[in-house]
Amino acid sequence: MREGTLRNLAKRLLYALISIVGVAALVFALLHVVPGNPVAALLGDRADPEKVERVSKALGLDQPLYVQFGNYLLGALHGDFGQSYTLGKPVSELMGAAFMNTLWLALAAALVSWVVGITSGLVAALHKNTLLDRLFMGASLLGVSLPVFMVAMLLQYVFAKYLHWLPIAGVADWTGYILPAIALGWSSAGSIARLVRSSVVEVMQQDYIDTARAKGRTNTQVIVLHALRNAMLPVITLMAMQFSGLLSGAFITETIFSINGIGRLSVQAITSRDIPLLQGTTLLCTFVIVMGNLVADLLYSVADPRVRKGA
Repeated sequence: MREGTLRNLAKRLLYALISIVGVAALVFALLHVVPGNPVAALLGDRADPEKVERVSKALGLDQPLYVQFGNYLLGALHGDFGQSYTLGKPVSELMGAAFMNTLWLALAAALVSWVVGITSGLVAALHKNTLLDRLFMGASLLGVSLPVFMVAMLLQYVFAKYLHWLPIAGVADWTGYILPAIALGWSSAGSIARLVRSSVVEVMQQDYIDTARAKGRTNTQVIVLHALRNAMLPVITLMAMQFSGLLSGAFITETIFSINGIGRLSVQAITSRDIPLLQGTTLLCTFVIVMGNLVADLLYSVADPRVRKGA
């Protein structure tokens, strides 16, 4: 690996670390400037003030904010995100169990969006300005425009309540991921389809496509080895960023389909004002998004040699 590439990687890792610490500090500050005492909210309105003070001291909430934040960062570096106020369990344990459900959902949604998006975009590009092109692009526009909750409820009504093909909620087995994966991946598939179509249409007009055909390449070889390969360069970045977004942004989908993931855990932390749990889930989502952007940059540099030369 070239020295310039290593220097570029180190710089991006440093920026990623600064972003994570900055978001952690911002969330910590916002949660502590909100009016009200989280301990009083936990114990109830009729709680004894002495008990509230005693519990606050036991949780370390009587210390200065900079001390609390420093202790939180030190604990987070060792995987200790504190104890959940409402659930009474370590935040790291709760997030570990919830993250696996979110991970499986994100993988299933990514598979749906990538397969449907790339296929639709390629078919639309190869049949440019035809009825098939307008049909696929119309469907992709519909996917981008419709809210996730509307798609989710429509899928629940048709395939769960009316046809009884799939479970309406919960993930007792792999079939429970089908409907939420389609609902979550539908919008991403539309974005990928539109980008693939525009990229393939642009690439098919390049001179090296005509050269490949002049050399006797079949139409399939030209599309797969030349057009699609070069058109996928901007799509790779979008796909990596979308996957990190799917991991951290499944709040609505997990709530509608009763999936105990990070999104649903975050909603629970917000409604109960569980500060350690909310800080932990927010920091985890930030880490996933930042790392997703970093991986997208690295994948793009691997796929495009020109980026490596400019590193």
